[in-house]
Amino acid sequence: MGSGIISMAYNFERLSAQDHSFLVFEKGGVHMHISATQIFEAGPMRTAEGGIDVEAFRRATAAVLHQIPRYRQKLKWIPIEGRPVWIDDHTFNLDYHIRHTSLPRPGGMEQLKHLSARIMSQPLDRSRPLWESWLVEGLEGGDKFAIITKIHHCMVDGTSGVDLTHILLSTGPDQVPGEPRPYVPRPEPSSMDLLRESMIRNVTLPLKAAQGLRTLARETKDLGQEVGLRIQAVSDLIGLAVRGADDTPINGKLGPHRRFDWLSMPLDDVKRVSKKIGCTVNDVVLATVSGAIRDFLVYRRVEPAGLEFRVSAPVSMRRGEDKGKLGNSVSSWIIPLPIERADPLERVQAINEITKELKSSKQALGVEMMMAMAELSPSMLLSLGARAASGPINMIVTNVPGPQIPLYLLGAKLVEMYPLVPLMENTGIGVALFSYDGKLCWGFNAEYQMVADLRVFVKLVDSSFRELAAAAGVETSTPPEAALSSVATAGGASENPR
Repeated sequence: MGSGIISMAYNFERLSAQDHSFLVFEKGGVHMHISATQIFEAGPMRTAEGGIDVEAFRRATAAVLHQIPRYRQKLKWIPIEGRPVWIDDHTFNLDYHIRHTSLPRPGGMEQLKHLSARIMSQPLDRSRPLWESWLVEGLEGGDKFAIITKIHHCMVDGTSGVDLTHILLSTGPDQVPGEPRPYVPRPEPSSMDLLRESMIRNVTLPLKAAQGLRTLARETKDLGQEVGLRIQAVSDLIGLAVRGADDTPINGKLGPHRRFDWLSMPLDDVKRVSKKIGCTVNDVVLATVSGAIRDFLVYRRVEPAGLEFRVSAPVSMRRGEDKGKLGNSVSSWIIPLPIERADPLERVQAINEITKELKSSKQALGVEMMMAMAELSPSMLLSLGARAASGPINMIVTNVPGPQIPLYLLGAKLVEMYPLVPLMENTGIGVALFSYDGKLCWGFNAEYQMVADLRVFVKLVDSSFRELAAAAGVETSTPPEAALSSVATAGGASENPR
């Protein structure tokens, strides 16, 4: 088990501007929870009756709650200012957050994907701690089970989500959970307490801004140049937002319902392709998505040439001292994909040149700078940040590195973990990747009506990677039939979303 999430010393804690922004984004059909479908071998979790021991899972979760304070905290809002804080939940009930269900027969991956999509289509209840875990039995005749997790993005980003995984799971099969620690919630602050604190904080904001400048001066050789770079990054981001993204069939108003699909491939195959070409794994991922988008647009009878198709690729801004902290510390690159290029090697070379340029341009500082400024003027800049985050892009592609050793839940081995990134406003598909124990697991989140043919896109992602590998002279270790065995019947368009 991990060492735990760093706890707070006060009876409430203000959300950062970036954490708050994910609450601002959430409206209508836009849900802002991060999710994952984890697939386990049943192992010792199987009961004598052939089911899965949900009570053991509940006890194991209860035993680590003291390491994750956010799991027993809920939102409260500061009067007038309208900013949220975290407070201890005096009515916390673990049974509300640990859910138990079973798949209909035959209990295959198709049923699990449909169930995952239905669960992920429901927003979290803001009057309670913002997380759920669903234990799903009946998978593949009882030989496997799944856990579907939902955590609001205002609580975690991809990196801190991995930290949570290390707390809830163990690196060996002999995990013995401890006893739950007593939970004594701290006194709830009154509205007047929050308003008083807010007034004091607002008075000290100029001092904090000056301290931030002094810190930046210590960390850089040329303060003027660094400030200029950051201002330019913000200006570039706002310029992209004003221009907006080109219209495509997978961009438009979101409804509440989702489709969820996935595929996996050997991580070593991806690494061998990146090494042969001389680029990064992320370059290979983005080039693969670029080829799939090109082919998907052609399938939808849209000519890729002349379209600027932009993706947001989140970039972690965490430092070493941030390990173990929940919340968000992430920026993003806005990357135009070379979908006009038919040759896969030309696509990956173009991606490699773009990412090299982005590293030198410090574009990722734009969102970080806007969030820092929003701490001083939250209402105006948070709205601007929301527009900047969703306006200039067609899709999100996020790749989070995970552990390359097996993890276990009470002796049950985690086999695969398929992540879900929430859809920003007007984006019909989100692609999330998680590398785990030698596999690269792809999760595809899609708006239900807009992308009724999600399975086509998933197949095209697999074929795009194989096309790139072949062009690079790398033989993949998994035949297409094996890689696509769980994709071919997934995300059925005839399913009732309700």
